[in-house]
Amino acid sequence: MDTLRRHYPEYLMEAAGLGIFLISASLVTALLEYPTSPLRQAITDPLVRRFSIGVAMGLTAIAIVYSPWGKQSGAHLNPAFTLTFFRLGKVKSWDAFFYILAHFIGGLMGLIVAIWILRDAIANPTVNYIVTIPGANGETVAFFAELIISFGMMLMVLFVSNNRKLNKYTGLIAGSLIAIYITVEAPLSGMSMNPARSLASAIPAQVATGLWIYFTAPLLGMLFAAELYVRLMGTKAVKCAKLHHDNNYRCIFRCNYRRSAADGRWDLSDKLPSS
Repeated sequence: MDTLRRHYPEYLMEAAGLGIFLISASLVTALLEYPTSPLRQAITDPLVRRFSIGVAMGLTAIAIVYSPWGKQSGAHLNPAFTLTFFRLGKVKSWDAFFYILAHFIGGLMGLIVAIWILRDAIANPTVNYIVTIPGANGETVAFFAELIISFGMMLMVLFVSNNRKLNKYTGLIAGSLIAIYITVEAPLSGMSMNPARSLASAIPAQVATGLWIYFTAPLLGMLFAAELYVRLMGTKAVKCAKLHHDNNYRCIFRCNYRRSAADGRWDLSDKLPSS
């Protein structure tokens, strides 16, 4: 298949990106939640531990977005992101299919690597393969919590990534939101926003509690955000599907930015190409 042959580097980057994110999440959670960990014993306040995990994962996300891989693939790392940009007409059908497949495979591979590294620690009930399950308030609250945070994340990405002056800060703001969400929202739903991330943890944990939430709420929340953005700004305001575009890396999406022949960089002006 021609699309697979030409774009497989981006697919591998997406798989590796989510895998790295989940390895990082497993390591950080084990360090801060495993009972015999020195950090767990030193930090007794659950809120402080969640904040620490949030900061670590926010920094991980930022590092991935601004890495060479993230700059080239767009750093979706999430089937809900890809499907939303597909709905907005920025991702072609075969690219969307292979991106989503890469997310699910990459997430599971990341958990397998984390299990190999952490062994008993990741299986301990305090870590439990970093599985995302509804909190004490139940599935309904977890569903709407996931819906709201996913809506907020996608709306931010659309407004910031399509703004000429703010585009380069999209990854920084996304990482900050992840840190805030983990700190504040995690007790309600586990803070997923990502069906591939939740399934990757659910398989080794053998826990399917509320799994439907993580396949529906993130996608619905992001689609609602996309609909609102288009109604406010218009379809043409959505320029591309990358979180970071002001770089020298190729773009495989239906992109409305123009590459400069002089230096190979992208013209991030608010004017669309004439062609």
